[in-house]
Amino acid sequence: MDTCYRHPDRETGLHCSTCGRPICPDCTTQTPVGIRCPECAGRTVVQRAGFTMARVPVVTYTLIALNVLVFVLTNKVGAGGGLFGGGTLNSLGTKLVLFGPSVANGQDYRLISAAFIHYGLFHIAVNMYALYLLGGAFERYAGPVRFSIVYFTSALAGSFGALVLSPNAQTAGASGAIFGVMGALFVLERQRGMALLQSPIGGLILINLLITFGIPGISIGGHVGGLIGGALVGFALSGYGRSHMAYGRLSVLSVLGVAVVVAASIAGSLAVAG
Repeated sequence: MDTCYRHPDRETGLHCSTCGRPICPDCTTQTPVGIRCPECAGRTVVQRAGFTMARVPVVTYTLIALNVLVFVLTNKVGAGGGLFGGGTLNSLGTKLVLFGPSVANGQDYRLISAAFIHYGLFHIAVNMYALYLLGGAFERYAGPVRFSIVYFTSALAGSFGALVLSPNAQTAGASGAIFGVMGALFVLERQRGMALLQSPIGGLILINLLITFGIPGISIGGHVGGLIGGALVGFALSGYGRSHMAYGRLSVLSVLGVAVVVAASIAGSLAVAG
């Protein structure tokens, strides 16, 4: 007998009339066209063991607001022609970007602060639009806690990747964390049974990797590092493929898996920078 996709320990003979996934009685919603799972029924709020997943992506909106605020504080806005290019940071901004020698000198905070710094209006506009679309989708589905874990761990992994390939470059931007969200979404799609060639996230990752490798000045290490970090964290949050990323309980092994990615990213960054 099948088991509920949200509660793997519960056997059930019920299936969602829309997507066909097995669901237990606690997860069903009665509709005029049959029973549906919480996602297909479009519930506003889903609760699992006290964990609430709201439809409004509060963390995503907060991150966008913080990035815009930091942009205003760290860019030479109105300096003349610099908004769409690099080299527009003021003295505060240069103290927050990722820079290997500074990290080696004890400024570890740059591993995360760099994810809030952007070189010009075009840079932040592209990243915030991607965060709005991808971050909002992931947070709505997996909840603010899991989204935050993926986002910030991916930012650290992106910093590690950037330092590996270009330790002496001044690197900044939220794209490493956003690539990590794409990596987690890809794991989520695979978990839901979507074929590799049918995955819209898979295609989006491929396009963005082509852009990353094809356009000079983009941090290849930051993007690839964030992507790998996000995928690894997503895999850990899914109980290593044994439970549901959004609804499964966060086991000790899952938390340890995330901790390993965080620790490896920080330790690796410090080793490369030093």
